[in-house]
Amino acid sequence: MRRVHVLLLAVAGAVIAEQGVEVSLRDIARRAGVGLATLLRHFPTREALLEALLRTSFDELTAKASELETSGSPEDALVSWLRDCVAWTTEYRGVTVLMAAAIEDADSALHASCVTLRAAGARLLTRAQTAGTAREDIDGTDLFALIAALAWLGDQPTLAPRADHLFDVVASAILRTPASIDHR
Repeated sequence: MRRVHVLLLAVAGAVIAEQGVEVSLRDIARRAGVGLATLLRHFPTREALLEALLRTSFDELTAKASELETSGSPEDALVSWLRDCVAWTTEYRGVTVLMAAAIEDADSALHASCVTLRAAGARLLTRAQTAGTAREDIDGTDLFALIAALAWLGDQPTLAPRADHLFDVVASAILRTPASIDHR
């Protein structure tokens, strides 16, 4: 039983990376060599499957944020975590739409993980703001939205080659560098 569970998660990860989060559950089951009923016994909904698939990554990104809170400069920690989040969200096409919806839906299987992840980023942002190295007019919700926007860029074939450059533009807009400080 555990072997089938692990197999379904591995296959789901590969299929979702290829086709996006809206892929047919039947396609996932077929690629895993099981029937749809078997998939549904392990994961009764698409969201339950996604939560199981994404939980490890959410936990890793949250743990990384905690580590970064006590190491390195606040701005480097924030940018490093932001880069990791954007890279991860581009692995699974369409996941940012689900994450944004889950934040607002307390009944979502993804809600707790998404809220925890957003809070982890907010702590890094607050640390950089307290150090005077990040803009003070954004919050964790804005940071989460920027992650989604940057991930969307990576999903667009014509914009993907510009994604790294645009990440740098957004990161520099979040950070207070001497050139970006308002000297009024």
